[in-house]
Amino acid sequence: MASYVTINPNYNSDTNDNDMALLQLSSTVTFTPYVTPISLAASGSTFFNGTLSWVTGWGNIGSGVSLPSPGYLQEVQVPIIGNRQCFCLYGGGITGNMICAGAIPGGKDSCQGDSGGPLVIKQGSIWIQAGIVSFGNGCAQANYPGVYTRVSQYQKWINQVITSNQPGFVTYTSNGTNADLNVSCSNLPPATTVVTTTTMTTAPPVVCGNANLNDLSGAGTGLASAGMWPWMASVQRNGTHVCGGTLIMSSADCFSGSTNASDWTVILGHLMQNGSNSKEVSIKVANITFSNTSQNNIAVLQLTVKPTLSNYIQPICVDQGSNNFAVNTQCWAAGWGSGGGAQQTLQQINTSVVSCDSASASTSICTQAFPLEQVGGPLMCKVGASWFQAAVLTLLTSTANSTSTNPNITNPNITNSNSTNSNITNPNITNSDITKPNITNSNITNSNITNPNITNPNITNSNSINSNITNPNITNSDITNSNITNSNITNSDITNPNSTNPKSTNPNITNSNIINPNIINPNIINPNITNSNIINPNITNSNITNSNIINPNITNYNSTNSSSSKSLQVDVVTQKSIMTFSKTSDFT
Repeated sequence: MASYVTINPNYNSDTNDNDMALLQLSSTVTFTPYVTPISLAASGSTFFNGTLSWVTGWGNIGSGVSLPSPGYLQEVQVPIIGNRQCFCLYGGGITGNMICAGAIPGGKDSCQGDSGGPLVIKQGSIWIQAGIVSFGNGCAQANYPGVYTRVSQYQKWINQVITSNQPGFVTYTSNGTNADLNVSCSNLPPATTVVTTTTMTTAPPVVCGNANLNDLSGAGTGLASAGMWPWMASVQRNGTHVCGGTLIMSSADCFSGSTNASDWTVILGHLMQNGSNSKEVSIKVANITFSNTSQNNIAVLQLTVKPTLSNYIQPICVDQGSNNFAVNTQCWAAGWGSGGGAQQTLQQINTSVVSCDSASASTSICTQAFPLEQVGGPLMCKVGASWFQAAVLTLLTSTANSTSTNPNITNPNITNSNSTNSNITNPNITNSDITKPNITNSNITNSNITNPNITNPNITNSNSINSNITNPNITNSDITNSNITNSNITNSDITNPNSTNPKSTNPNITNSNIINPNIINPNIINPNITNSNIINPNITNSNITNSNIINPNITNYNSTNSSSSKSLQVDVVTQKSIMTFSKTSDFT
């Protein structure tokens, strides 16, 4: 499983130049005769026209023809086509960062679905990866060979990404002369500038954290003005705002509904959710990369096109651990509220860093609480003249062994909690001890009990005295003072009986229905009740597993592994509310 993806910074989705990404795996790989790494073509490798190579993959086996089940790995041998000849065949667009291979007459080629796969060449006993399947014109068409990313062009960049030079690069040298040097056509550059390039162009430095319209003199918490925070983004799914973000980072929680990049759009230069302006730009998401740690709740979004920067659209600098955002550091947060009216306009909040007081402090930054409910937005702190994103506002996913007074909790998962006088609607309760609805030490699973007059319950082996029960189905019950003692009654038909102290001992009555017997004031001890719903009972010291609790007023409950949809963390010792953010430095 890939834990991190690094895309070449010079990748151009329009031209497919520099079409390469490196994948970091979540665990080490155990090598076997069936799993082994391949050597990579080193800088200076030469692949002359006609050199035989192999390409493998699980893609289509023809234009529009999918690989049939069971989907065995396919292989095809294809000759290298020199870059000059390939340039002429395609009419341009072939750079020194590419290598071509395929049969000129057609019929042999990589195909749709093979993208990212290897083009390999054998030198002696060593297999070397010369290319990566990138693009082509159709599939196996005459005069259109497949185009691959030339691996030998990226040795320096690969070593930079993996932080140290590693063995595994092998120089491939073709024998003889390169016939491709004799190929010429219109618009073809001189032969000396083709293929022989071994250095990569360096992308110009990116200026970040500049906000020309960011005038905070006299500004405070409230509505933000256009261009105040030019890196802010509205992350939308199928046209609906879901989370805040920046250019371009958000909370991983935002994508719990869908991790399909095509469902998502980013709106930059955005100010109001209920309107648009001439400054905003809508860009589709091409890829979503999540953090490789469970503690770090961050997602990075790759966009389909690069946005045009302006006073209203700018990138923010991302902290990579070089800055120390200590307690009392003054920072800002921004985002949109979930309500209507003014909350539909971008909000800005001035806050300060506080101690997290939790085990997650190493991966989190905490601030004073503020009334911004939607996650994904940035915690922004100014360092010198530049703004840095120190963290991403994320959900507080769990609090272990915490003691709270009257928190507002929506749909928590609570295990083994002790609660007093809680208002519970439709809980799923297993093995609960309930006192005060006249039920002591009852074993109840998903029960329907209303306030607590019991209508049509299914009761097995219960001892009932003076109970007010309507239309019960009672099997093997011992009933005292309902004029029947120790009767075995199964589904009996008895309508409105008025019996005065008859002495009926252990009658066997089968298939009878009892309707509206006068049985008042039940004291039910240890009944086994299944599939009942309890509405608004007064419950003391109950053991509740996986219950759905809506806005309970809970006093002194001990919860383990509970989750809340609010990001507020409440500390009853100090009565200090804080917001929790995931550090960007732990992701980068």
